[in-house]
Amino acid sequence: MSYLVLARKWRPQLFDDLIGQEHVSQTLKNAILADRVHHAFLFTGARGVGKTSAARIFAKALNCQDGPTTEPCGTCPSCVEIAAGQGIDVFEIDGASNTGVDDIRELRENIRYLPSKSRYKIFIIDEVHMLSINAFNALLKTLEEPPEHAKFIFATTEPHKIPVTILSRCQRFDFRKISTVQVADRLRYIVDQEKVEISDQGLAMIARSGGGSMRDAQSTLDQVIAFCGDQVSDADLQSLLGLVDRRLLLDTLEAVQERDARRVLSVIARVDEHGHSFRQFCRQVVELVRSMVVIKVVEQPGELLDAGETELQELKPLAQQVQLEDLQRMLTLLIKTEAELAQSNYPRLTMEMLLIRLAQMPPGQEVSVLIRKLELLEQRLAGTPLPPSPPAESPRPEPARAVSPPPPSGGGAQPKKVEAPPLEASADCDWAGLVDFVKSRRVRIGSFLEHGRLVSNQLPHLKVALPVSFYGLIDREMKEDIQQLATEFFSRPVKLDLVSLSDNQSAPPSLLEERKLQESDREKRLKSDAVEHPMVKAAIDIFEGEVDRVQPIDKGFV
Repeated sequence: MSYLVLARKWRPQLFDDLIGQEHVSQTLKNAILADRVHHAFLFTGARGVGKTSAARIFAKALNCQDGPTTEPCGTCPSCVEIAAGQGIDVFEIDGASNTGVDDIRELRENIRYLPSKSRYKIFIIDEVHMLSINAFNALLKTLEEPPEHAKFIFATTEPHKIPVTILSRCQRFDFRKISTVQVADRLRYIVDQEKVEISDQGLAMIARSGGGSMRDAQSTLDQVIAFCGDQVSDADLQSLLGLVDRRLLLDTLEAVQERDARRVLSVIARVDEHGHSFRQFCRQVVELVRSMVVIKVVEQPGELLDAGETELQELKPLAQQVQLEDLQRMLTLLIKTEAELAQSNYPRLTMEMLLIRLAQMPPGQEVSVLIRKLELLEQRLAGTPLPPSPPAESPRPEPARAVSPPPPSGGGAQPKKVEAPPLEASADCDWAGLVDFVKSRRVRIGSFLEHGRLVSNQLPHLKVALPVSFYGLIDREMKEDIQQLATEFFSRPVKLDLVSLSDNQSAPPSLLEERKLQESDREKRLKSDAVEHPMVKAAIDIFEGEVDRVQPIDKGFV
């Protein structure tokens, strides 16, 4: 006799065998007991959750020789034929292979005839969303006014592709994904019957790999038994499924919480040595962190987690040692890295950098703690009088300079100059004032002079050293303009000598350098004054912080 796979051998034969779909089985049983069986049903849900099995059980319940009954006998000819998929009056049609209108027309011709030996003619159309629009239109009239002896059961994973005209004529049942615990319990029953030894943790791994599908989990179990035989070890199971040892995952989280970067790198090395996919490893870490979040916010997390009691007991101590905000930040970084690993040329390095970042991430503070610290700060400041404001510094007097008023609008007469006090030949000149005056008249030339250094300032002779990059840009005409503006500023003839800075390295600093130095000294004084302020000291003491930088708000302060 040929081998029968576990998914077919242990297919549900009664409504009570439908794991995780109690809402469907109970409704169908009530409809049979009340004799209110609709003529068309739509079963929707993910793959492998029991849609076709429920359709067969319902067909047996309607056509059983003891029925209609909620518990088909399973031994009468009708039950046996339906269980084997060979019922004469039960037609199982693959919607993906019979998509055309001609197939539906043939079905309509067949439906007119009475069943051969059963109570109803039942049409089970799997993947009904694959039918064409014309096929649906051909089926529409039959669904609207079907013969009394006909029943339709449609199954699909994509109900949104079915026309609303069809949906409105069917009773819809949404099949849920089956929880990991329920799948593992069913697998335990199967392996006990098959005389296969496997741990509860191993069954949980198989159930989790099914993703809520009983059929997928049973197919995986078939593969595991074929690989391992009657003795299935957790190590062999992890190797076959490509999963990371749970102890290794727990070590990862412990290393991150202990801020042990060396241990983090050791864990990554072990993952690489075992040949695990770093993307799969990251996904499993995400699942564990998500489980820790659920443990922290829910009193009974077992109902929301695909984890056994042993796994929960391992995670609870880890969850208690970390704040919820830190777990949320970890999840954000892990999910982002999982997407990056799909295209990374250096997956090990990417994972190492992530875990090191998580290990060195400063702990977050709960909002309630921060609010309490703010309240404490307010209480302390309420009893501390504000220090008197420092006296405003009087602006530094500007040196006298000759300012030329704008020319009158009407004529070409020369503007009258405001005479500055006569300067002695040995007096120092106001270099900063001259530069500002030149810049007000000729912006480009004034910008050049800001980078210049005053080598000799004994009027009427001025000697200015310019950087090489600017010295090469000054032509004779520009030099004459500067000399004329200087003469106008000082109200006396001035002789200007421009030289290259490369030959005058010992020249004093330029105006720009002096201003930068003054601004730096100002920032130091501002920071010193801010750190010594009583309010700032109190805030640093309460929040255990430090002053990073000081932003001046009084632009006139020098």
